[in-house]
Order: sequence, then C-alpha cells, then structure tokens
Amino acid sequence: MKPNRTIFNAISLCLTLCILSCDVTQEIENFEVEVDEREIENLNIPEGFNFSTHKEVQVSISDTKDFVKYEVYAYSDEKYFAGMETYENEEGVVVTDSVFKSDVLNNLIFTGVINNGALIQTISLPNHYDKLYIRRKEGFKYAASVENVYNNEVVFNGASLTDKNSFVIKAPAGVTDYLYCVNGSAELFQVDPLTGNQVYLSDMPMGSYTCAIDQENKVLYSIGRSNPHPLMKYSIENNTWETVANYGKGGPRLDYNPDDNLLYFSTGDKLYTINPDTGTDVNSWDINGLHLTNGGDLVFADDGTLFLCSFSGLYSLELDNNNVYQASRISADNLPFNPTSMTFDSNQELWLASNGSSSDLIVMDTQTGGWQINWGTGADNDSDFGRTINDLTTFRVYSDIIDQTDTDNDGIIDIEDEFPEDAEKAFEVFTPSKYGWGTLAFEDLWPYTGDYDFNDVALNYKCIAILNAQNMAVQLDFIYTVKANGAGFKNGFGFEIENLTPSQIESVTGTVLNEGFVNVSANGTESNQENAVVIIFDNVHERFGKETTVSIKFTQPISTATLGVAPFNPFIIVNAEREKEVHLPSKSATSLGNNLYQVQEGYPKDSDGNYLSDTGLPWAINVVHDFKVPNEGVRVNEAYNYFNQWATSGGTNNTDWYKDSPGNRNVDKIQN
Repeated sequence: MKPNRTIFNAISLCLTLCILSCDVTQEIENFEVEVDEREIENLNIPEGFNFSTHKEVQVSISDTKDFVKYEVYAYSDEKYFAGMETYENEEGVVVTDSVFKSDVLNNLIFTGVINNGALIQTISLPNHYDKLYIRRKEGFKYAASVENVYNNEVVFNGASLTDKNSFVIKAPAGVTDYLYCVNGSAELFQVDPLTGNQVYLSDMPMGSYTCAIDQENKVLYSIGRSNPHPLMKYSIENNTWETVANYGKGGPRLDYNPDDNLLYFSTGDKLYTINPDTGTDVNSWDINGLHLTNGGDLVFADDGTLFLCSFSGLYSLELDNNNVYQASRISADNLPFNPTSMTFDSNQELWLASNGSSSDLIVMDTQTGGWQINWGTGADNDSDFGRTINDLTTFRVYSDIIDQTDTDNDGIIDIEDEFPEDAEKAFEVFTPSKYGWGTLAFEDLWPYTGDYDFNDVALNYKCIAILNAQNMAVQLDFIYTVKANGAGFKNGFGFEIENLTPSQIESVTGTVLNEGFVNVSANGTESNQENAVVIIFDNVHERFGKETTVSIKFTQPISTATLGVAPFNPFIIVNAEREKEVHLPSKSATSLGNNLYQVQEGYPKDSDGNYLSDTGLPWAINVVHDFKVPNEGVRVNEAYNYFNQWATSGGTNNTDWYKDSPGNRNVDKIQN
C-alpha cells in the first residue's frame, strides 16, 4: 500500500504555486508531469485482455506399447547466452568466444506412461513457446520429436518415431546400438545409427571434444575443453553428472579399454592412459607417423586393434620395441572432411563424424579407408542434425539389460518411477517447469489505482501435481518464496481450485495461519467455501524469503483436466479484511470475497468487479518466469521496455517481455 499520489501531488503543487514566483512555475509543472506520469493508464488495451503469460494446452500421446515412458518439455529453437569461454578448438587454435546453450532440458513439464494406448495431460505452457519436445524412453532406448502446438493442443503418435526408413546395417540379434555424442556447446545427445533419429539426453557441466563409454558399468566419461579440463562422469542409468578430478590437459581423442579398465586419451602426437577413478595419468607414449596432429579421435576394435584419426585421415597404431606408437595411414591421403570422432558399433562398422556446425555421420572401411555419408546434410536423405558432433561413442542396449525391479508393485519399474518406493505415486506435472519458477505479483490498493510496481505482494512459486501409475493426480505440492512485501498492510495469500469441492481434499499441510481471521476445516481447506480454497499464509511480512511447501492430498485420484492448470485462482487478502480479495484479471472472488467491494469515500476504479480497471489494467499478474519486480514506486512499464507493446497488442507481441533478453529490462529499476 502506498499514499494516493494524485492527491499528494495536487496539494504539493497548490502550496508551491502560492509561494513561488511565475518564473519557476514552468519548472514546477514540468516536475509534476514527470512525477505523476500516468502513461500506463492511457494505454489502449484491447477489451478483455487478461494479461496472461501462459496458455492451457492439452497433450494427447498415443502409442502401441503400454507403460512406455514419455517426458514432455517446452521447446524453443533459440539458445541462451551462457557467457564467454577461452578454449583450444579442434584445429588447435586458442580462441575466446561466446557460448550459447540450449535450455530445453530445463523445461520439463511432465512425465508419464502410456496407459491403455494413451497418455493425456493438460499443462500450462508459457505463451512465448509454441512447440513441445516429446521424448520417448523405453529402458535405455530413446526417441524424440519436436511438435507444434495448434489451437492449444498437441496430438502425437509415438509410432511416428520409428516410422523412418532404416539404414541397411543391422546390429547382432538382441543388441541395439546408440551413438552417444558430445560437443563444445555442452550437449550430450544420442543418435540411432539405423534411423538417424537424434535425442537430446543431457546438459553437460562443460563443453567437450571427448567421450568414451564403460559399457559394463553404464558410465560415459568426457574431458572438458577449457581449463582446468575436468574429467566428467555421466551415469547413463541415473542421468546424472559428477566431476572425477581436474585432469589439466585438453584434447580431442578418448576411448575406454575394457581389457585394462583405463581411459586412453590422445592430443597432438601423445597418448596417455588415465585412471578413471582418480583422473590421474598411468602412462604416456609418443606417436610417430601422423601427417596432421590436430583433431580426430581414437577407438579400440573388439579384437584390441587401436585406431586413431586426425584431420589427415584414419590410422592404425602399433607399439614398437622402443615403446613408441607407430601410426600407419589407412584412408586416402586427402579426405574431403575433417573427422572429429569415431566409434565401432556392435557389427564392427566404424562410424565417424565430420567437423562443422551440422556434422555428417560417416561409415568407413578399416581395410581400405573407403567411406560413405549415411546421415547429415551430406547424405542427401533429408537428415540434418543441426549440431556439431565433436566426439561420439557407442552404447549397446541388450534385450535383457533392463532391470525390471518394481519395488512398490505399482506396475512402473523403478528406473521409470519418480517414486519407486511409494505405490500411490509415480510421475509429476510441473508448473511452470521442473527447474523453472513462476511469479505472482499483486497491487493491494484495489479497488483504487495503485502505482503499478507490483511489489506489494510478490512470490515465486512452483506447482507439482504428483500422479499415480494411471497418470491421475493424487497430490499437489505448492512451493513458494515471498520475494517482495512492499506494502504496509498485513496481507494474506491463497488460491481457489475452482473445479474441486472441499470434500475432494483429504488434507492440507504446510500453511502458516497465525492472525486469526482465517477459519479452516479439519482437512485444512478454508471453511464456508463452495470450492476448495487453501489459504497459504495470512501475514506476508512473516513469510519473506522463506521457501515453503504446502501439500494438498486428494481423497480420490483425479485427472489433470479436472484439476485444472496451476496456479488456479490465486488471490491476496488485503490487510486482514477477509472479504477484500485481489485476484488475477477476469477471475472471480471466492465465496467469502466481495468483488464489488466498496468503501464510503473515494473513486473505485473497478466498477464491474472483474479485477481490471476501467482502463483495462490489472491489480495482479502471473508471470510464468522468475519475474524481477520493479523497485518501489517504479511502474512496470518503466522497468520493462516492452510491457506496453505486449499489453496494447493483447498479448500477441513481445510475449517474452519479462525475460532477461537484450533490451527487455532496465536493470537499475528492478529488484533482484
């Protein structure tokens, strides 16, 4: 709550005019205009615009195989700027360059399995996204597709992931090969060598030119391309990274030898063995006979032969009596591509990748050096990875490799179950995403005009709907942190789940209610409400900076379509006056609220009670992002340069106005 600026400025101006000469009157008027600038109230906002930054999307996935797991992410082709990095590229040149990374895997929205041939969920998707990344996971077998959102719906047939024409090479019976690839942009992705289908698996701790797999332990190793060149270890089973040690040397070539359980690392004309448990060198050798010593990779064949490629072609290596590796070139003298990596599949076909912004995948004959491009822009088969492959290695998936343990006996094996020891829980739906936060920000002077800095009450939130094995919601976790409480009022906060009655709630835990003006029933919902209403806290000043989880359990499992989209119908209670609620635009008051709230004097600005002013402005906004609220007294359109364009377009232009993109924010006018 702030003082009425219009009245204050009018009084100040009258007093000033009485005591100052005409010579300074113009200066006073100019000052008045600057202080009381009401541009935001004069915006031409389309009627009915509700200032929403998200849309409800129904995702319908079909598949011929029940209990196959799907993961669905918000998707954008754009990469974010991750900073500057100094590193030695594969040509051996030290460069300092901008690093851009994909944000896809940070935007997981939900997981679930096919049940009776289908998986259907209703999700909240930020308006600046118009695509979903759908990833199919069957044990260690991945496939993926990018799907457009049409009319707030995505209909996807999982069979389309396996409909592509397969290449002629087939792995031995019972074995499926996948090429695990890394690059300098810190992307770990998988390519199916039979279809060319690629799947983004994980963000790496650092970009790399190297990778090698310990098949028995299902572990991938990689060395970071920049100082201090960490030896990184990735668990294929758990999808997690750890750093073994800082190795201190960078280079392009790496393989794992199962015969001695050591990593073989090569850069220039040197070869080293590394203990993968400690990241320390075990031995080193010189290599003689390489025509060019930059780029490339090394790999062991099943018979133990060690092959190395550099930008001058493919070589076999043999240790001589002087403890020096002699390199014998196999390929033609001048390859039309620079090989960055190579690996053998289960059929002992040698795969290489070429250098470039979109690499080609190439099969080469180890006897003659003959080759052909199977996938990529050079293959003339409409395949384009759109990524550099700086190294690749083979992971073999055997028909009996999947651990079928189902500890809680819910029908979902442990490696696919987010809650492997709880039979009532299996999957999750996130709003706005697994790693992202949304922000609810309120002005508390309703029904009067505020100063539009939206920092009277502002809280970051994340909602997690916990699902059972049948993809039905059994629990809702609301996680929040109050980030701003600029008002002097004792404001409370809660939300109404409009599609549920109080009787559908079994219990509510984690609320903080100490002020005595909120009455709750035995199950934790607010008493005397037609719909289920949960008051999260009743005094914002006591909750500042404290991350808290409120858990709501349902009496019976419900679909996400019935539950609705988080954060549902959120509102604040102003200064302990229970009937004085402030909601998002076009939302309704609860049974205990009064959306036509009046006081004895003044001029209310919300004559129809829809929580939009008569000029179309809101008292509350829900931003599906970590919204940095304006400083005290700074209007939102002064802090954010494209707010006006977004509002006057009815939400069609500048849909990411709140993000940390170049030109969006005036950083000196916002709070961290």
